[in-house]
Amino acid sequence: MTRAGVWNLRSPFWLWTPVVFLMLSIFTASSIPDIGQLPGGMSDKSSHSIAYAVLAGLLLRALAGGRLSGINWRAASAAVLLATLYGASDEWHQSFVPGRTADRYDILADGIGAAVAVTAGCLAGAARRWGILDSSS
Repeated sequence: MTRAGVWNLRSPFWLWTPVVFLMLSIFTASSIPDIGQLPGGMSDKSSHSIAYAVLAGLLLRALAGGRLSGINWRAASAAVLLATLYGASDEWHQSFVPGRTADRYDILADGIGAAVAVTAGCLAGAARRWGILDSSS
């Protein structure tokens, strides 16, 4: 890849690196035994929904090629599915960590967060297509 290609914000590197970084961060956090109370008193389900909303948003961005016009049903469905499957694999991973357990309701929170974020992305893509969001802004 050329030097100019790396700095292109729509290059695969810039599209997928944030996805991989967040997945590694989630995996690392899930590896901590007895994590205890979350900062700010945030509930476990809220933190799951937020984390997987961000993951799904990053997945949608990458799958859409970094363009609002690239958002379609295939990319949206894949983003929700991939984020939720990663959540399920993370719960399985937690079942092997001392002091942690797998919880099917965490997977549900992951899926809900992913679906909300992708719905927002789809609405932004539709607004762009309808001329509500100007590409120059």
